[in-house]
Amino acid sequence: MDTHRYIEKLSQHGIILRKPGDKLKIVIDGHSLTLAILTEVSFGKNVELIIDDAGRERMKRSRDIVLQALKKGEKVYGLTTGLGARSDTALEASDIENFSMQTLRGRAQSIGSPLPVEMVRGAMLVRLNTLVIGGAGADPEMADCLLACLEKNVTPVVADIGSTGVADLCWGATMGLALAGEGQMIDQNGKVTEAINALSEANIDPLVPGPKDGLCIASHSGFVGAMLALNTQASSVLLDAVQSTTAMTMEAMRANLTPLEPIAVALHPQQQQSEAASTLRQLLTGSKLFVAGESVRLQDPLSIRNAVHVHAAALAAIDSAKVISTAEVNSVTDNPLVDLEQNRILSCGTYYTAHLAITAQSLSHALSHVATAQLARISKLLSARFSGLPQFLSSGGPDSNGFAPVMKVAEALVAKIQHDAMPVSIWPSVNAEGVEDIQSNAPLVAQSLGRVIESCRQLCAIELVVSAQALDMLTGVAKAERVNSLTSVVRNYSEFVRSDRSISTDIMSISDAIARGEFTPSEI
Repeated sequence: MDTHRYIEKLSQHGIILRKPGDKLKIVIDGHSLTLAILTEVSFGKNVELIIDDAGRERMKRSRDIVLQALKKGEKVYGLTTGLGARSDTALEASDIENFSMQTLRGRAQSIGSPLPVEMVRGAMLVRLNTLVIGGAGADPEMADCLLACLEKNVTPVVADIGSTGVADLCWGATMGLALAGEGQMIDQNGKVTEAINALSEANIDPLVPGPKDGLCIASHSGFVGAMLALNTQASSVLLDAVQSTTAMTMEAMRANLTPLEPIAVALHPQQQQSEAASTLRQLLTGSKLFVAGESVRLQDPLSIRNAVHVHAAALAAIDSAKVISTAEVNSVTDNPLVDLEQNRILSCGTYYTAHLAITAQSLSHALSHVATAQLARISKLLSARFSGLPQFLSSGGPDSNGFAPVMKVAEALVAKIQHDAMPVSIWPSVNAEGVEDIQSNAPLVAQSLGRVIESCRQLCAIELVVSAQALDMLTGVAKAERVNSLTSVVRNYSEFVRSDRSISTDIMSISDAIARGEFTPSEI
């Protein structure tokens, strides 16, 4: 994506950028964190974060309410009582001072492979943003510690198994323990080291958690909220590329474009169908296929004829996910929460992530429909009967199978997508002696969605390579200008296949380019 255009888009979401190459200056206010900002901070490094004055004042007032409750000896979960099954057990005054560190040490139990750095950075930004709302009651120094780590690129190492969606407790505690100087971190040079060393080298003071702070940094839905938000943004970029490659395939297949006509969409007004059809029409502007008699078939295979309907369903799922994930990363997900309006602390269930689980599952299922249609279109491009081009798009001799072997990879990807998109079961929980008796399993669904997106990008890359081959073989036919531009982008990573060769590297390079937004229709 063009840097200047991207900067312009970000500026519409509260990001201030002085000029290309300077640090992104982002104001954290607790309510205006967008998916674009979250993605930029999670993947980027050159950022400057500023907590707005009103947010800092809210944190201070919230902290004062917590300290007053402690001083009065009020019964407050995680402040003057134990946690989980021990919520009715009062803490001894002598235990309260060290209870936050005990909370982190006892719950930093994540295991498995490390979560991607961008996911952890995303969770850190979400927790920073939600602290600023003022509902947590944490010491403002916690927000400052998160901010410093994000700016100076030191990231806690958090393993990928540790949450059932009833607050990301073990993930959050692992992160918090690293901020306190225990555990491991990825330092400014990208190396895994002891947390205390990474903090020291970055000139960041370790977090010293006071009363309730251990619970504040451990118990929230910031990780799964960040996962859904980042994957939603990635899905949107992916669908842009799918629309682009579909236009290329339609041009290469000499498709009948009447299903894209406004009247065909208007008489079946399902969500986002108009958007999907309009984008394809724009990409195909100038194509002779809009002229009556130019198409080779009265009715194309469903993967082409119904592309609008498949894509519209996915776009609707993405739009819904944008609403849900944006709300989540700007919400209080603490228990107990601080009510600033009435100066009180109340028990609640804001950390529960059923919305996120259902949303991520729906998005995975929508993308599996997209993938199935892509597989079908690729097969049609390789079929001389449908394309009118050489079988398997082979430009070699009779001993060449062209792209036929690549179909095995495409089918393997679709099988993987369908597997990862399978519904994740939910069941009654046995946690905390029956106190925590349900769970959403949203983290597992969100992680599965991430795998679905990765496989879908690779499948889309295959359709891009195959459709570009078909378009280059389709000589003597004028093509839409933007289709030619898309073909040129493909050719930046994959040359025309003149004889049998491996295109594995080409596919992976194009998959990365899709993730970067290089096939977004508005940028072509």
